[in-house]
Amino acid sequence: MEPVHGSMLLVYGVIAIGLLILLITRYKVYPFLVLIIVSLLLGLAAGMPMDKIVKAFETGNGNTLGHIAIVVGLGTMLGKMMAESGGAERIANTLISWFGEKNIHWAMLFVAIIVGLPVFFEVGFVLLIPIAFNVAKRTGKSLLLIGLPMVAGLSVVHGLIPPHPAAMLAVQAYHADIGRTIVYGLIVGIPTAIVAGPLFALLIHKTIKLPEHNPLAAQFVDSHKEGDAPRELPGFGITLFTILLPVILMLIGSWADLVSTPKTLANDLLHFVGNSDVALLIAVLFSFWSFGASRGFNREQIQKFCGECLAPIAGITLIVGAGGGFGNVLRESGISQQLVTSASAAHLSPLLLGWFVAALIRLATGSATVAMTTACGIVAPIAAAAGGSVSPELLVLATGCGSLIFSHVNDGGFWLVKEYFGMTVGQTFKTWSLCETIISIMGLGLTFALATVV
Repeated sequence: MEPVHGSMLLVYGVIAIGLLILLITRYKVYPFLVLIIVSLLLGLAAGMPMDKIVKAFETGNGNTLGHIAIVVGLGTMLGKMMAESGGAERIANTLISWFGEKNIHWAMLFVAIIVGLPVFFEVGFVLLIPIAFNVAKRTGKSLLLIGLPMVAGLSVVHGLIPPHPAAMLAVQAYHADIGRTIVYGLIVGIPTAIVAGPLFALLIHKTIKLPEHNPLAAQFVDSHKEGDAPRELPGFGITLFTILLPVILMLIGSWADLVSTPKTLANDLLHFVGNSDVALLIAVLFSFWSFGASRGFNREQIQKFCGECLAPIAGITLIVGAGGGFGNVLRESGISQQLVTSASAAHLSPLLLGWFVAALIRLATGSATVAMTTACGIVAPIAAAAGGSVSPELLVLATGCGSLIFSHVNDGGFWLVKEYFGMTVGQTFKTWSLCETIISIMGLGLTFALATVV
């Protein structure tokens, strides 16, 4: 079979995404099956060797699940322990009392920005979604009004603000000053998060009706009935510490080289506990005491909670992995490279080029981190050749904004948001995908505005 080259690759890529959306939305085929079928058809149409098509899908699926399956599994256990102990209710009650019910969407944005700084989007999401479910239940408000500000805050810090790992990679690639990048990132990121989060949520939640019963929400919402005898909730301090423990450990890991000599035992140990999987595991084990034994639960009850909460996430995990497989077929077929080639051939300013290349890679691969790191490698030499005509810190922001544009069916985050919020694919496009696009375009506009004064 002859491989396809040039613009026809892009045409096949667009057709594949369109077919995927049509089969899921119009014909209601289960997304996991559709992602496999369309990936195989795309590989055949693009002229990939048949023995490599399945391998490419399996590799992408495995690479995605290698991280996300562990994160979602451990995060779900932590969330379940928080719900059963009343910890999620305690956090919800405290946020409501501090900010008031009318301003609770602002509280979720604030919490997401703080929690999201050192962790990848998926980690922050699974840490905070139990709180979002409980706040929505307590206030009687739409989960979209509570949840969209949360995901907007997580997304903005993911792409724009060090010490988040993705932003740190861009800082290193462009040789930017980390202090200035943080300041510029806050100047651009905070107003962007406000518009894409609370303000957009206030507008869109009135037009999107979520199902009354969300089986995933039931896993994380306190099961204590109104008629039952009142019980004592865990303290706010210990609850907050348990939730933030993985965040603290990841921060320690990210700054390990500053507090210890690289390649020493102490340095290796700090990096080890700062790994997202290890940090979450430590937090889950700690929660067995803070949310379990100290609240009167015995070993059998804790085991039961852990077993119960994993069943509902099996479907999500399969779909997220299949999205990663589809993204890898896009890469292996040459479609992603064709997008990059087309972008590089355009004579654009370094800021616009950084945004454009990252946006195209994001659309093709689904990963904001891959988009950001790949775009930096392409744009950094071009920016250096331009003789320092643009601030490297602003290049970090422009590239980060591009990496966040229009999350769709090849992005694991798309399926996480869809399944946890109980939305259809169409509703997810109208909410989450549009939220990401607002962040990308508004962030780029503010970056250009900042470029006129710095």
